[in-house]
Parts: sequence; C-alpha cells; structure tokens
Amino acid sequence: MKTIGLIGGITWLSTIDYYRLINQMINEKIGGVSSAKILMSSVEFGEIKRLTESNDWDGLAAIISDAAQKLETAGADCILICANTMHKIADKIQSVIKIPLIHIAEETAKAVTQLQLQKVALLGTKYTMQLDFYKNKLAEKNIESIIPDTEDADYINDAIYNEMGKGIFLPERKKVFLRIINELITQGAKGIILGCTEIPILIKQNDVAVPVFDTTAIHTKAAVEFALK
Repeated sequence: MKTIGLIGGITWLSTIDYYRLINQMINEKIGGVSSAKILMSSVEFGEIKRLTESNDWDGLAAIISDAAQKLETAGADCILICANTMHKIADKIQSVIKIPLIHIAEETAKAVTQLQLQKVALLGTKYTMQLDFYKNKLAEKNIESIIPDTEDADYINDAIYNEMGKGIFLPERKKVFLRIINELITQGAKGIILGCTEIPILIKQNDVAVPVFDTTAIHTKAAVEFALK
C-alpha cells in the first residue's frame, strides 16, 4: 500500500472527512482491521484565508509547497490538497515535488464524464467559481460549467469563509443554497459540482434532483485507487 500525503486544515472540518473516507474505503477494499497509510500536514486556516482574500497566491504557494515538500520527504507517495480553491496553485506545487499531486478538478471532470453530462453548475468559493483554473479542467473534457450570479456567488463565498469554516451549518443557509441550485438547474445544469469541500457537509444528494458531485468523496476515492494500484 502506498502512503497518501494530505495537506489539510483548509478547513479542518473537511480534513476530518478526508481522513475518515480514505480509511473507510481502504477498509472496505482490504477488509479486516486494515486502514490507510497517511501522512498529514495541517496548515493554519486563518493565514490561508487572509492570503486568499488579498489575492496573494505566491504567499499561498509558498505555504502549500513547503507542506508538500515536507510530506514527500517524510515518505508520502502522492499529495492531496484537501480543498478546491488551493488548486489555483496546483501547478506550482507539482513543480516542486517529484511525487504526483492528485488534482481535485481533474478527478471531478472524470466523474462528470462518466455520467456523460455536458453541462454542470459549479459551486464553491468565489475564486473557484469565477477564476478559470477549475472551469478549464472541465472544459478539457468538453464540459460546460455555469455559476451563480454575482450576488449569489458572494453569498456562497461569505457562508463558506465566515460560517462553514467555523463549523456553522445553518438550516436557513441550506435553503438559500438549494434555491441557488434549483435556479442553476432551470438554466440547464444537468449536475451540480460541490466545488468546496465544506459544501458536502451541508448539501447531500437526496436534497437535489440532479446528480451531485461531492468533490471530497471524488478526491478521496482517487487517492485510495492510487494507494492500492
């Protein structure tokens, strides 16, 4: 079994799900009391949030690169950044390590392709929704992505950074998220990408009439497949 390197803390809430899901899937595949071989470097989210909001991607790359290099040195065979937004700098991180970085958007695009969907909605931080790094990975698979309007995008972004990051998941927020999702479905979205690893804590498949792509689950599944191949 290969060792999975996790860069977590972005946020710690979703990092818990990464650890849990990877171990559950390893155990389901191997049986007995088997668990995953995992190394983790957990960053300080307050600093990550501050640098992100000031668009200091070089500063973010320095932090994430340092974590990735330390995991590689410690014996990790692959790297997962346990967040969608930080994949804005994925190429920079890959350039400083020799082991593969499993890209969350690439794996999500594969999952959408498996269902043969050509148009999906993308939810996440405003950086994930509005910058090109995620949409381009979808476009490479001929997948069209649509996003909420500016007001709704700001609402989602605020909820992620100021509530979900603190472990606050309010019923009234869920109602607004579902209203936004249903509006995107009326605009032609055949699937919904939950492109923030906190959103799957709030929104589940049984809440939505079209396929939901839980990026945390997709990312961890790819890591398990890598570890056991």
